[in-house]
Amino acid sequence: MANSIDTSNLSAGDRLICALDTADIKEAKSIIDELDGVVSFFKVGLTLHLASGHEVVKPLIDAGKKVFLDLKYYDIPKTVEMAVRVAAGLGVTFITVHGNREVVEYAVKGRGDSGLQVLMVTVLTSLDQDDLREMGYDVKLEDLVLAKARIAQEAGASGVISSPREAGLIKKETKGQLLVVSPGIRDSDGSGDDQKRTMNAEEAIVAGADFLVVGRPITGKPDRRKAAMEHIEAIQRGLDRVKQESCN
Repeated sequence: MANSIDTSNLSAGDRLICALDTADIKEAKSIIDELDGVVSFFKVGLTLHLASGHEVVKPLIDAGKKVFLDLKYYDIPKTVEMAVRVAAGLGVTFITVHGNREVVEYAVKGRGDSGLQVLMVTVLTSLDQDDLREMGYDVKLEDLVLAKARIAQEAGASGVISSPREAGLIKKETKGQLLVVSPGIRDSDGSGDDQKRTMNAEEAIVAGADFLVVGRPITGKPDRRKAAMEHIEAIQRGLDRVKQESCN
């Protein structure tokens, strides 16, 4: 089993990852400043990383924040190994990889004995069954997610990226040994924009997700700090429900 994070004592706030999905470095820094003291875990994806390089990543880490570097590495295994080694040297907490078993194994090798958590992408939350069919996958979406979760576990990854809709299935399939990090978190009004497999924060935690990645429902609101606090409260309600159900 991979050296994944022990989630048993994590607070609701620890489980919230705010996605800095912007190409504007000043805006990203403004979001970070506005959420100071509320959010301590931030996702830097392709857009911001291309715009800023390590101008955002390194200061966050230096300030004691956690960084989820979501670059979805997908290349020949040796190249992925070298890229992951660089991320590990930066002090990043989470990183994502795509691909087959060998790619994941090399990513884990690149992590070395650092605290970096390698997460395998299962099926993007913007995809549904029709999209998979168009891509040539003649398999149920849930079955594909579980197949990738098994690969991740066997290859030594710490966890997977998955819609919260499949979180419970993954936990059952892997006997709770994989972290489930879930994007596609949307408000309870049901709006999903370009995301197709969504769930609100409370229900996502009840479903089995360990960490929630939230972007626009926080960063797109006039009062980002309030929106982040509302998501943390929702996560706490989910944790309370899980605890209560385990006692029944």
